[in-house]
Amino acid sequence: MELEARIATLRMAETFVIARGASDEAEAVFVEIRHDGVSGFGEANPIERYDESASSAFAFLQEAEELLGDDPFALEAIGARLAERPGEHAAKAGIDAALHDLCGKLAGVPVWRLLGLERSGPPTSWTIWLGDPDDMARRAEKVRGRFKRLKLKLGGEDGLDVERVRAVHAVSDVPLQVDVNEFWSLDEALEALPQLKELGVEYCEQPLPAGDPDGPELKRRSPLPIYVDEDCHVLADVPVCAERAHGLTVKLAKSGGIREAVRIAHAGRALGLGLMLGCMNESGLAVSAGAQVASLFDHVDLDGNLLLTEDPWPGVELVDGVQVPPDEPGLGVREAVPDPR
Repeated sequence: MELEARIATLRMAETFVIARGASDEAEAVFVEIRHDGVSGFGEANPIERYDESASSAFAFLQEAEELLGDDPFALEAIGARLAERPGEHAAKAGIDAALHDLCGKLAGVPVWRLLGLERSGPPTSWTIWLGDPDDMARRAEKVRGRFKRLKLKLGGEDGLDVERVRAVHAVSDVPLQVDVNEFWSLDEALEALPQLKELGVEYCEQPLPAGDPDGPELKRRSPLPIYVDEDCHVLADVPVCAERAHGLTVKLAKSGGIREAVRIAHAGRALGLGLMLGCMNESGLAVSAGAQVASLFDHVDLDGNLLLTEDPWPGVELVDGVQVPPDEPGLGVREAVPDPR
């Protein structure tokens, strides 16, 4: 098999703000793997929080072709070889997605069918990024009727997080979820969570910093389910996460791809944990990879491509709030042809 990679810039429709910072664009790395005249495509979305960048992912991919072998269906063996090289989970996720796309095309079936899964999962949430309470409420009103869930980014460190949720709750009639991105202490969480429960919030994602020793106590005392994101990367993390959370947030970019995400989902189910499938600021190529396995999850946050000025890999369709993957072989998306004008 042959592998090529290239870095691309994804431009956000609006500045995306979370507790750790703001961004107007994201760098992705598109991966192409060729075998017998057929190409499979995947997307790597490096996460700065984990010391990954488009440059480091690209460098990893430049050296990865020798690990692929000549059988695209040997996914377990390829994954084992990739695992021998540490880190760069986003790059590995790009390879994994490209291989699944290739296998689906060679077999003539969509990836979700190749995996024996249902086509559609739960409705995706729409992210209301961090701002002042009135601003977040205005943005929630703008998408009223389009989405069946809203995820609110919190962690403003200004004492207004509950007011942010209250403001959105006042203008919205859909379930709310919150993501603090590691910016609360135990005391702040215990003060805010009962108030969020009264406002109908479904769960709170990563209120404490990853690895915080107060995690198990918060799980025991919280009136709301706690989901962990920054704590949960790969299968080996699941037992520890079960001690500090009621649910897991899985992202292909931090797990290394579809195969590891499926393993995490099954392990979480075995331990009685809730499951949420998330995404990065990414194109429809990466969103399609996630949508293929969305039926395994209780909650879905796959709005990355919807946050872009223009999706360079169209094909995933938002139907009644659900990000539905294409019913075509592989991941089913194709790169858009640039307008020559």
